[in-house]
Amino acid sequence: MTETWYFLDTGKQTPAYNMAVDECLLQWHSEGKIPPVLRFYEWVPAGLSVGYFQKTKNRIDLQAVEKHGFHLVRRLTGGRAVLHDKELTYSVIISEQHPWMPKSVKDVYLILSKGLLEGYRNLGIAADFAVPEEKLAPSQSAVCFEEPSWYELVIDNKKAAGSAQTRKQGVILQHGSIPLSVDKDTLYDLFIYRNEKVKQRARAAFDDKAISIDEAAGREVSLEETKTALKAGFQTGLDIELKTFTLSEEQEQEIHELMYSKYVTDEWNHSR
Repeated sequence: MTETWYFLDTGKQTPAYNMAVDECLLQWHSEGKIPPVLRFYEWVPAGLSVGYFQKTKNRIDLQAVEKHGFHLVRRLTGGRAVLHDKELTYSVIISEQHPWMPKSVKDVYLILSKGLLEGYRNLGIAADFAVPEEKLAPSQSAVCFEEPSWYELVIDNKKAAGSAQTRKQGVILQHGSIPLSVDKDTLYDLFIYRNEKVKQRARAAFDDKAISIDEAAGREVSLEETKTALKAGFQTGLDIELKTFTLSEEQEQEIHELMYSKYVTDEWNHSR
């Protein structure tokens, strides 16, 4: 029997608001107030999100982030920094005890990424799941899109969508970036390198490591077309029905309280 999930599209919001919504959805699902949720969102101004454990000192050029008019925000999830600009961002909130959810983080990626895979297919883009080679040591790069993780989407061995995951209060939160286009010059301005030569080398190598929807499709794909394709893709890939969900005034108030107490503060965003 097909399961019904909530679908929430919060549109263009600030980075702090976006992270507060994901945490509130996790909390409400943990409390049994809402079913599993698929959420779409965008960022205004553009945001640089850093992973929960990621260091900002001597890694992120905070002056450059401010110069470009971006906001830095720390995620609940792990992983490396992502510039959220010309993209669609998704999040999935679902219980760890859900019968579809495996115990391992890696296998959960496989299940949830089926929705992304079907969405890309709806756009006429042939994507695959990444199966990274074993390495002696993890990459030291601070840039998320330089390297795919298990079961993230790749196109011609280039990373197409970046996802991150956490588990709290018995709930899985997975969210990720689906770039429509990428400004790599701006992206690499935001990170600190030993010298300009190292930065230029990393920037030059990026073309072989990541790919946007526009590049993969060979045309300009609108945000609305991407949303339609991905929403249908999640329904097909996960065998679910999506019911539109609208936030109540009380829920919006709870989101704003969390945003101002946590996600706009230096104590949280620069805690590492």
